[in-house]
Amino acid sequence: MPRFLAVTILVIALLLPTTALAQTTGRSADLLDGRAVPPLPAPSTDVTLGVPAADMIRGAATDGFELLGHEPLGNRGMNAAIAVHDGYVYVGSRTDGQPQHLNPGIQVVDATDPTAPTVVGEITEGLAADVSHTSRELRVWPQRDLLVVLNFGCSSILHACAGSEARSSSSFDLFDISGDRAAAPVLIDTYAPPATPHEFFLWVDPEAPSDRALLFWTAPTSSRTRPSMYVTDISGAGTGEFDSTSWVADFPGRALASGEAEDRRLHSIGVSADGRTTHLAFLGAGYLALDTSQVIDRAPAPEITLLTPAGNRAAWTNPGAHTSVPVPGTDRVLVTDEVYGDLVTPIAGGTHGCPWGWLRTLDVSDLSAPTVTAEYRLPENQPGFCEELVEGSPAGTAATSYSAHNPTVTGDLAFITWHSAGLQVVDISDPDQPTFAAQFKPEPLDAVVTEDPALGLGLDKVIMWSYPVISDGLVYVVDVRNGLYILRYTGPHAEEVAGIDFLESNSNVGDALLLDPVALPTDSAGLERPAAVVLVATLLMGLSAWRRRRPTSA
Repeated sequence: MPRFLAVTILVIALLLPTTALAQTTGRSADLLDGRAVPPLPAPSTDVTLGVPAADMIRGAATDGFELLGHEPLGNRGMNAAIAVHDGYVYVGSRTDGQPQHLNPGIQVVDATDPTAPTVVGEITEGLAADVSHTSRELRVWPQRDLLVVLNFGCSSILHACAGSEARSSSSFDLFDISGDRAAAPVLIDTYAPPATPHEFFLWVDPEAPSDRALLFWTAPTSSRTRPSMYVTDISGAGTGEFDSTSWVADFPGRALASGEAEDRRLHSIGVSADGRTTHLAFLGAGYLALDTSQVIDRAPAPEITLLTPAGNRAAWTNPGAHTSVPVPGTDRVLVTDEVYGDLVTPIAGGTHGCPWGWLRTLDVSDLSAPTVTAEYRLPENQPGFCEELVEGSPAGTAATSYSAHNPTVTGDLAFITWHSAGLQVVDISDPDQPTFAAQFKPEPLDAVVTEDPALGLGLDKVIMWSYPVISDGLVYVVDVRNGLYILRYTGPHAEEVAGIDFLESNSNVGDALLLDPVALPTDSAGLERPAAVVLVATLLMGLSAWRRRRPTSA
C-alpha cells in the first residue's frame, strides 16, 4: 500500500468521531509544527533495517538516572507542562474538560517525599478543565507564591478537544499557592490577553524579585502588522492591573530552498537572565534576537527592536526553530525542532514524520549574524532509520514522534524531552561538539483514559514533552501519557546538577542568575551602578530559593 494512502486512511479513521476541523493558525494546539527537514549525509550510527517496526522501538532505559518517584496521575493521559514549588508539582492538561476526559483540570501533586509523589487535589477554576481549552503552560513566581497558568483553545484533531473553533478566548490565570493554599490553590486574578498566546517565559526582576515580574509571550501569526510577541507586567497581580508592550515581526518572508513559503509564526522565546536579550524561534523563519532592554529599564514608551537584521536570520527549513534557549555564560544558543508524525501531512501539508527534529547549536557571539555550528541527532533522526521503518509500517510512525522538544540547560548539560525517545541528556561542555550523556525512558503504562491522537497512537507509548525542572538537585519531568517522574541524575557532571536549587529554561527563577550573572544596570543618568548592588540582588534571589528548600527522604 503506498505510504501516503496508508497514512490518509489512518487520518480518516482518526477523524470519524470528530465534528470540527483543525485550525492551522496560532490558535490551534502546537501550531501543526512543521515538516521534516531534508536528510543530511549518511549517519555514522548503523541502523538495522528490514525488521518489524516494533523491534526497532528503543526500550526502557535509565542510563545515568535513578528513578525516585512516579505518579501516573490516574492514568488520565494528555498531561501538559509542570510547575514545581515548595514540594508541590502542578501538572496541566493538553486536552479539555469534555466528560470523556478523566480529571482534566490541573493536577496538584504533593512531592515533599520525592519517592512517593501523590495527587492531593485538582484545579478546576478559571479555564482549567473548561471545554475547548487546554491548561498548557505553567510557571511559579516563587517570591509571591503565585502560580501562572496559560489557557488557550485546543485542537479537535490533535488534542481530542471540542475544538478551538468553538471557543476562542485565552487567559493567564493567577493562583495563590502560599501556605495551605499550595495544596488547594486559590484564583486571585486573570489576565485576558489581546491575542492568542502559545508559550511564555517568566522573568522575575533580579533587583526587585518580590515586586516585579514580566511575562514574555508569543502570539503566533504570519501577519506583518499584528504583534508576534508581547511583554506583560504582572506585578499588580491581584489588582487587575496589567500593562503590555508588543513587538511586530514586520520583515517579509522568504521562499525556502524546497520552494515552500517560509512559516513566519513565532513559536517560542528564550530570555537572557537580565531580560535584555530575547531569543526568538520562528517555525520557518528561524532564529533572530531582540533587544528588550527598554522594557526592562521601564522606559516611558519602550521600544523592542531587532538585534538580528531580518536578512541575517539563521534559518533552515520548515519546521525551523521551535525552541531557543541560551547556554548560560556562553555566546551559544540551543535550538530544537519539533516535528510530528506523518499523521499531520494530509492535514497541514508539507512533509512531516521521520526523521523528525533534533538539536542545533548556534553561535550568537555576533547577534547580528547568528550561525549554526553543530547538530545533535539520535539514531531515529538519521535518514537510514526512516527508509525501511516508514515504508514497512506507516501506521507505526504516523502518530509517533522521535523529536527534540524542550530543553532545560545547565552549564554543561542540556536535559531535553525528546518525545518517544524519552528524556535525553546532552553534554554541552563544548556546545559546538555536543555528545550523549544520559537518557531516561520509562516503561509505559498498560493503558490510559485518553491517548494523544497526534503523538500516542503509534507503536511507542512514551511521550516526554515539557521543559524538565531541576529542584533541590532532582529532575522533574512529565510524560504526556505516563505521568510525572522524579529522577536523580547520576551521569557526567552529576555534581553540577546535585548543587542546583531550582532551574528551568522557561524562566529566570532560581539558579538561572547564578549560572548567567546579570549585566550591570545603569541608573537614570546612565551611570553604571556598583557591582555590589547586582551581586546582592542575585544572592538574595538565591537565598530566597534556599529558604524554600524542604528536606527530602531520598
